[in-house]
Amino acid sequence: MKRNLHRIVAVGLALSMISIAGCSKSTTPSSDPSNSNTKKAVTVTLGIWPEDGLTDQIKQHQQWATQILASDNVTIKPSYYKYAVDSFAAMATAGTAPTIFDTWYTEPQKLIAAGWVRDITPQLKELGWDTKMNPDVLKLLSKDGKIYGVPRDGYAEGLMINAKLFKQAGLADANGKPIYPKTWDELAQDAKVIKDKTGHAGIDILAKDAAGGWLFTNIAWDFGATLEEQKDGKWVAQVNSPEAIAAMKYVYDLKWKYDVLTADPTNEDWASGYKAIATEDAAMYIASPDSADQLALNDMNIRDLAMAPLPAGPGGKQYSLGGGTPYMFAANATDDQVRAALKYLVLMGKAPVVTDASIKGLEADAQARVSKGVPVLPSFPAWSDQDFLKAQSDTTKKYQNVDMNLFNDYFDWLKKPGVLHLEEPQETQALYKELTNVLQAIITDKNADITKLMNTANTNVQAILDKIK
Repeated sequence: MKRNLHRIVAVGLALSMISIAGCSKSTTPSSDPSNSNTKKAVTVTLGIWPEDGLTDQIKQHQQWATQILASDNVTIKPSYYKYAVDSFAAMATAGTAPTIFDTWYTEPQKLIAAGWVRDITPQLKELGWDTKMNPDVLKLLSKDGKIYGVPRDGYAEGLMINAKLFKQAGLADANGKPIYPKTWDELAQDAKVIKDKTGHAGIDILAKDAAGGWLFTNIAWDFGATLEEQKDGKWVAQVNSPEAIAAMKYVYDLKWKYDVLTADPTNEDWASGYKAIATEDAAMYIASPDSADQLALNDMNIRDLAMAPLPAGPGGKQYSLGGGTPYMFAANATDDQVRAALKYLVLMGKAPVVTDASIKGLEADAQARVSKGVPVLPSFPAWSDQDFLKAQSDTTKKYQNVDMNLFNDYFDWLKKPGVLHLEEPQETQALYKELTNVLQAIITDKNADITKLMNTANTNVQAILDKIK
C-alpha cells in the first residue's frame, strides 16, 4: 500500500539524518560525468537556471556554463522554469519542456505514468550514482526498476521564529533563546502574548493559495487526522473527520478568539510568510530553513532567526511535514543531454561526487549564503554516499554563520523516529486547494459553519480520488 510506503520513506529519511559518517575523499573515475568519453556538441535547456533578479546566483551559473562549455562542449541555454502541474502538462505534450527541471516529490509517479519524463537509469549506472541515492528517496523516483530522477534536496517543516519579537514579548531565556511553545494550545497563548506586548501578529497562517492547505495538513496530523486512506483498494477522503475538523476549528480560534493572525491571511502565500518573519510582521511561521534565502530577500538579520520543533497536538502527536525537490528530465531529452545535465549538477555540488569541482560547488553555495545573509545550516540528506555527506557537513561547519543553539532543538527533533511525515499520497494539490477554500471561508466569516465546509471539501476530494484507476 502507498500509505505504508510513505511511512517507510518518512522513517528512512529520519534515520538518515541521525548520523553522517566520514570517509576518505572519493575519486572513483566512473562517478564523475566529466570522465565520459563524449565531447560532441550538446545543448541543454536548463530549467533550473535562477529567476531574474537573483544576480549573484545568475553570475555563478554563468561561470558554470562557461566551464562546462570549455570542458565538455556543452552549451547551456538558460530557461528558468517554476514547476506547475498545468504548465508542465502543456509543455510536455508540446515537447518543449526543459531538458532538466525540478519539481516536488509528490509529482514523479504522475509524470512517469504520463510518459512526460525519461528513464535515466543507464546514465546513472554509468556513473555509479544509482547506488548512492538515499534508498527511500530512490523509491519515490523509480518505477518498475527504472530511475527517472535524482534528488536536489529535502525539507522538514518546523516552527520558524523571529527571536527578536519573542524577546520583546518576554518569551526568551537569559541567553536570548526563544521559549517556544510545546503544544498548539501553548502556541495560541504565546501568540496572544506577542500580539498584546508587541502589536505584531503571533503567527502567520497562509490562506491565499494551495500553500495554505499544504501547511494546514501538518496541523491536522498533529490533531490526529489522516486526510486520505486506502481501504479495500480504494482511496478514501477523510477531510471531514472529527480530528481534521478540530484542527480547522483551532485555526478559526486563532483568528476569532485570539486575534493573533496577520492583517489578511487570504493574501498570504509561501513567500509572504517568510517576509512576515523577516520584517517582524509575525513572530512565528510553519516553515523550513532550506528556503531561508527568502528571509535575506527581505533584509532580515539572521541573528534574529530561530527554529524550533512544531508543537504537539491534543493527543501528543507531533509531526514535521517532510518532502523535497527532485531533478527530472524531459521525455525527449537525448542520452548525451542527460549526461551533460548530470555533469552540470556536479559543478553545482548537487551530485554524490567528491571532486575539486564538486567541492567548489558546495563552497560556492555556502559562500553565496554568507554574502547574502542566509544561514548556513545542516543539509537534509537526499544522497546516501558517505563521502559526499561528509563533504557537505565539512562545508557547513566551515561557513557556519549562526548560533546553532537557536536551531539545535529543531534538528535534534527531526532525528527522532516517526517525526517526519510525507505529504498525503494522492491528488495532493487538489486536496490543498479544497483545504485552502475552507481556510479562506473561516478566516473571513466569523459565522462560518466549519463542519459543513469540511463536508463539502471531503465530497470534492473524494470525487477526484474516485477517478484514480
